[in-house]
Amino acid sequence: MTGTGFTADRLLLFGATGDLSQRMLLPSLCALHADELIDPDLKIIGTARSDMSDHEFRNFAREALEKYLPAERRGGLAGFLNRLSYQQLDATQLAGYDELAKKVGEPKQGLAIFLSTAPSLFEPTIKGLQHAGLDGAHVRMCLEKPLGTDLGSSCEINDAVSAAFPEDRIFRIDHYLGKETVQNLLALRFANIMFEPIWNAAHIDHVQITVAETVGLEGRVAFYDDAGALRDMVQNHMLQLLALVAMEPPGSFDATAVRDEKVKVLRALRQVATGETVTGQYRAGAIGGKAVPGYDEELGKASDTETFVAIKVHVDNWRWKGVPFYLRTGKRLPQRVTEIVVQFRFVPHSIFAGKGATMQPNRLVIGIQPEENITLSLMSKVPGLDREGIRLRQVPLDISMPDAFVGQHRRIAYERLLLDLIEGDQTLFVRRDEVEAQWRWIDVIRAGWRAEGLAPKPYTAGSWGPSAAIALAERDGVSWHE
Repeated sequence: MTGTGFTADRLLLFGATGDLSQRMLLPSLCALHADELIDPDLKIIGTARSDMSDHEFRNFAREALEKYLPAERRGGLAGFLNRLSYQQLDATQLAGYDELAKKVGEPKQGLAIFLSTAPSLFEPTIKGLQHAGLDGAHVRMCLEKPLGTDLGSSCEINDAVSAAFPEDRIFRIDHYLGKETVQNLLALRFANIMFEPIWNAAHIDHVQITVAETVGLEGRVAFYDDAGALRDMVQNHMLQLLALVAMEPPGSFDATAVRDEKVKVLRALRQVATGETVTGQYRAGAIGGKAVPGYDEELGKASDTETFVAIKVHVDNWRWKGVPFYLRTGKRLPQRVTEIVVQFRFVPHSIFAGKGATMQPNRLVIGIQPEENITLSLMSKVPGLDREGIRLRQVPLDISMPDAFVGQHRRIAYERLLLDLIEGDQTLFVRRDEVEAQWRWIDVIRAGWRAEGLAPKPYTAGSWGPSAAIALAERDGVSWHE
């Protein structure tokens, strides 16, 4: 049992009573159990500060599953609950880890650990695991974000983890990489001959990536006010999406090849210039016809934390020379949507111009949430005799992923990631050099904001952010896709 070549038969969940566990981890594991995708011998041990018996934890899990997992995906619920056990632990106290080790027992194959705790607990947790002998060659470690607040703190966390685990046994989660449509982006690019030859500056005008939320703070008051939109969303999710759009074709679909190409993109990001970022903070407004308070009202005090950010990004390499990537993300926007828009250039010459026809460039829209779909807009002739000229119109080719694959479950992103953790596949996890490249770029932006004394511009909840974000794109002749 050495290296990553084992399938774990023990899964240890830190933070097992937390919100992530209830909403995502336990439902994902139950769904994998129902589909018989995890070994019958896999045991799942939960740990947290709460004092619970095994029976009480199973009841806790049952309630979470009934709330967050559709009934049709709860097959064999009793059998899944029988996999579960629980050990109370104060992660800061070494003494408790010996009891935890007893609860875990001796794996036949290996142990996978999922750390869903505050980053401040990472280092004492690692020390506790080492103390109890839960750090051997048959153990792999999975870390849930946030992995620091800047490059320095990220390095401290990674140093603490790497003191006990080599890089090939560290799994850093970005749950966006578990989403089906995000993975399908790679299939779209590298499994279809028509896209890759035109996936470059000669044929693409610009790319937009939007991650919009309608919610406000939602119980994340302390964390979010310390983080802000740039660190909460851009540093991880959005830069990973950008890397997948912009990466060169890897030699194969394996962890090293894919992550090598992503990190090249992240290292090629140009330093953002003055005037290429816009920040905002929402004020009272309405979402879906319902009045909502402003950020300062939800927080209970004034704050200079940004709840919206838009950035014009450049990737300085041959493929993307001169192609801007426009990123925007924010809270209390009009709709919940995550999408990638690839805007192609105009055809070099219109043969229809003399006939009065107007043309629009092709556009590829990859919807990630709430709906997973792909839409390619093509120009088509409007039916008719054309006695007064030819009319052309954009026609969408829509691929709705649920419709295209009828009978397939719409899986939770964590299902794939947990299964990959158990089986030891790092392809959809983030490597240390990726994380550090992301933080280097983000830290420069934040330093620029401080130097400029940049304050977030107010925007009304239910709008698409400050008007300056619209101007950021429109001064280049670009309109945000809405």
